[in-house]
Amino acid sequence: MTRLSRTLLVASVLLGTLSVPVSASAASGCTGSVPYVAGQGGYAAYRVPAAVTTGLGTVLAFAEGRRDGAGDTGTIDVVLRRSDDGGCTWGPLTVVAAGEGDTRGNPAPVFDPYTGAVVLVTSYNSGAVTEEQIMRGEVTDVQSRRVFVQRSWDDGRSFGPPREITAQVKPPGWRWYATGPGHAVVLTRGPHAGRLVVPANHSAAPAPGSGDTGQEPRYYGGHTLYSDDGGVTWRLGLVDDTYDGFANTNETSATQLSDGRVYFSARDQHGPSTGNRLDSTSADGGESLERPYAVQPTLNDVPVVQASVLQLGDPGAPLLFSGPSVPTARQALALWRSTDGGRTFAKVLTLSDRRAAYSDLVRIDAGTVGVLYETGTASAYETIEFRRLPAELLY
Repeated sequence: MTRLSRTLLVASVLLGTLSVPVSASAASGCTGSVPYVAGQGGYAAYRVPAAVTTGLGTVLAFAEGRRDGAGDTGTIDVVLRRSDDGGCTWGPLTVVAAGEGDTRGNPAPVFDPYTGAVVLVTSYNSGAVTEEQIMRGEVTDVQSRRVFVQRSWDDGRSFGPPREITAQVKPPGWRWYATGPGHAVVLTRGPHAGRLVVPANHSAAPAPGSGDTGQEPRYYGGHTLYSDDGGVTWRLGLVDDTYDGFANTNETSATQLSDGRVYFSARDQHGPSTGNRLDSTSADGGESLERPYAVQPTLNDVPVVQASVLQLGDPGAPLLFSGPSVPTARQALALWRSTDGGRTFAKVLTLSDRRAAYSDLVRIDAGTVGVLYETGTASAYETIEFRRLPAELLY
């Protein structure tokens, strides 16, 4: 992409005039597709979806390709399929970050209209260790969780090799570390316009003399990492470090609200607080929270699971939330909307009564919203499905 074309792309995004052409297959009534099926493509399972739409209208569907099964440990690659017709059909599977015996995952991609690049942040650990061992501090720094960034300059066709940024964004004493998963955010309004914000979570070590091991859910906390130069350098932003055991911030999604603030929705990992969803906002581009994470009571139907949020960009548009809608099971993926900036949510529709788990929301074009989510009949991890929804249904 030339400097002139990047400049025009940025201008069109910021002015709200970017128009993505709808392909013949999309216009013919396509409602969705299945980009990932367990057992196909050399992987026993696919998990942890993340989706973005590029400035050229290409939908990128990232996932973890798990070689040995649906579990979180072992050989795991970050994989990608591209769609140039709004998610109706998909190109071949490519490996963006190869585990090569280790675990690479938690994809957090974002399209940066200021540079024209697709920026992907991921997490890593040795394939021989588990999350529990890492939280207990039983692994070396090399084996433990580390953070990497990659960029694509050709609309997601290829990515540069993973470049480590752990020292920039992981303080000493943190053990677990997970980016996203799900799309990251580029800020387009306010004094921090152009900033890339990645929601993330971590675990801390117990205080000296504590009888805890560090594996207890109370040691989970949320944080952000951000870049003001298109993903070249990174800084640690806000840190939720209460560790009180009441609300245990875990996997986190983010979006920029219409008023410029950043909204965060997080999984509450087995805290005794009522409900399984926590939220908060940032007024300074992800550097601090306006208030501590607290339970979002209008999302009490959601179980303990990752979920996604997306602010639609039209004037008066709602904030969307996707996640399973059975409090005690990963089942029945649904969409909620908020018309008051995330203070309250109301369920809009249920996509299916089948098993369902992680999801990611993406704006496909001016009239269409996409949902990339894990689903199946006997298990939520049989496929990753892509559903296309008319935006007007969500208002």
